[in-house]
Amino acid sequence: MELAERMSRLGTESAFDVFAKAQRLEAQGRSIIHLEIGQPDFPTPFPICEAAFRAMKDGYTGYTPAAGLLALREAIAEHISTTRNVEIHPDEVVVTPGAKPIIFFTLMALVNEGDEVIYPDPGFPIYQSVINFVGAQGIPLPLREEVGFRFHLDDLINAISARTRLLILNSPQNPTGGLLQAEDLAAIAELADRHNFYVLSDEIYSRILYEGKHISLIQFPGMKARTILLDGYSKTYAMTGWRLGYGVIPKHLVEGIVRLMINCNSCTCAFTQMAGIEALRGSQDFVNQMVAEFKHRRDTIVDGLNAIEGIHCLKPAGAFYVFPNVKDLPLSCNELADYFLNEAGVSLLAGTAFGKFGDGYLRISYANSLENLQVAIDRMRAAVMKL
Repeated sequence: MELAERMSRLGTESAFDVFAKAQRLEAQGRSIIHLEIGQPDFPTPFPICEAAFRAMKDGYTGYTPAAGLLALREAIAEHISTTRNVEIHPDEVVVTPGAKPIIFFTLMALVNEGDEVIYPDPGFPIYQSVINFVGAQGIPLPLREEVGFRFHLDDLINAISARTRLLILNSPQNPTGGLLQAEDLAAIAELADRHNFYVLSDEIYSRILYEGKHISLIQFPGMKARTILLDGYSKTYAMTGWRLGYGVIPKHLVEGIVRLMINCNSCTCAFTQMAGIEALRGSQDFVNQMVAEFKHRRDTIVDGLNAIEGIHCLKPAGAFYVFPNVKDLPLSCNELADYFLNEAGVSLLAGTAFGKFGDGYLRISYANSLENLQVAIDRMRAAVMKL
């Protein structure tokens, strides 16, 4: 039997395809350095693991409320209230198995077929995938290298129409590491109020920041009622496999999001939620140490890439990716990604994996050791010299 028509509109993340291709080369005996997957290469801190073990022994192995355990929602509400300087109630928090469901649920709950959704380009490919899946019209918002991969205000104004239902933001951003500034968010708040649309603010990298300050859109007057804030544990606490995320949802939308949660997942794993309480309320030394190490790696790879003729790389403010400009090299970014994998044993992603405005760039994850990053830079330099 053929798949339903809607499945033709559902995309994927090419990082996993490239990862599989690189693994096949490794199985043939090739030495491959993996810079394609966006996953911290640190183990989950032991106190978080211990909290999960303890919760299992204490019987946290059954269903929980669909919105999440009250104790975790209280911890999240306290964390967001403190870090975003806006009062959040536990009833405005919905816990999900990973943060991706918040993207899916927001679009399912708010967007009708034919509505328009503005999304960042280059940006996380799941945004466009789910926009297409629900039958909406995706409107790409170009992120420009000349302004640190932020957007030009005129581009945003021109993207808005009478059919605009939702704007998706991501700051710090995947794949560029760009960081929106207060003036960007103030302009968005004014436009959202004037044109009456919602905003999905993906803040999954908010704690992985090297310069500047993370500011959330919900801090601006009136925006708490228009903003769905997405955050989670995968990046900050090296908990990618735990699948624990959450949304901070305007009160009038919570019931719909919870209903989607009931239909899709029933609830989030109980002992994982208990580990999430420990992550937020326990020592944050791990986070600080991890971010310091990422900053060291960022500086190393940016300096190394800029020393390769034909490559220009901005220094990202946050996340753990660089997005170097390779337009001066004689191959397209897609050809270069294949070339670096096959010729140099360096697995990375073409910028076009993140949208049409990613053409001419590569995305490199520096969630790998300093030693491997240096080897990767040396291999890439040697490969470029052969072109």
